[in-house]
Amino acid sequence: MSFLEEFNANLESLPNILARHYAVLRNLDKSLQDIQRQNEQRCEQEIEDIKREIKSGNITPDTSLIRFSDEALDEQKHSIGIADEKVMLAVRAYDLVDTHIQQLDQYLKTFEEELRERDTVVASALPAPSVDTGAKPGRSSEGGRGGRKKTRLATATAATATAAVNPTAMDLDIPVDPNEPTYCLCNQVSYGEMVACENPNCKVEWFHFGCVGLKDKPKGKWYCPDCAALKNRRKGR
Repeated sequence: MSFLEEFNANLESLPNILARHYAVLRNLDKSLQDIQRQNEQRCEQEIEDIKREIKSGNITPDTSLIRFSDEALDEQKHSIGIADEKVMLAVRAYDLVDTHIQQLDQYLKTFEEELRERDTVVASALPAPSVDTGAKPGRSSEGGRGGRKKTRLATATAATATAAVNPTAMDLDIPVDPNEPTYCLCNQVSYGEMVACENPNCKVEWFHFGCVGLKDKPKGKWYCPDCAALKNRRKGR
C-alpha cells in the first residue's frame, strides 16, 4: 500500500472518530450544566440558611467558621473534574486532526521533490530552445515590458516542449506557486503557446492562444480584445 493509499484509508476513519469524541463532549457538557445548576441551587439555599442562623443567634458571623456543606464542595470538585475531561477530549481531537495534517504536509513535500527531480531530468534531455521574441527596439530592455515578454515567451516555449515529452504533465493537479505571475483573460499562469499584445500600455500583456481564439501565431501586429476595442474607439473619434 502506497503512502497516499494509507493516508486516504486513515482519513476515511477520521470523521467517525471525531464524531464519537464530539458526542462524548456533548454528554459531558450536559452533565456539567446539570451539576452546576444543582450546585448553584444548593449553595443559594445554604447561604439563606446561614443568614437565618446568624439572625437567630445560633451561629456567630465569623467568616472563618462559615463554609458550604461537604455535598456542595463535592459537587464543585465533580464539576472541575468533568471540565478537565472535556479539555482532554478536545486536545485529543485536535491532535488527531493535526497528525493527519502533518502526514499530508510530508507527502506533499515528497511529491514536490519527485516532481523537481523529474523536471530536471526532462529539461536536461531537451535541446536549448531558440527564442525569437520579435520585440521592438524600444521595448526590449531587460528590466522593462520587453524583458518581461521575452521571459514569458521562453517560459511558454519550455512548457510546450515539456508537454510534448510528457503529455500528461499539464494535467497534474498540483499547487501553483503563489508567487508565479498570472496572465491572460483567464488570469492563469503561463503555459502552452502565448501571444503578446502590441499595446505598450496593455494591463494583461500575454494571452493563451486558446483563450483569444488563436490556433497559429498571428502575422503582423496583434492586439488583445480590450486594446483592439479601445483602438477602434479612438479611430472613430
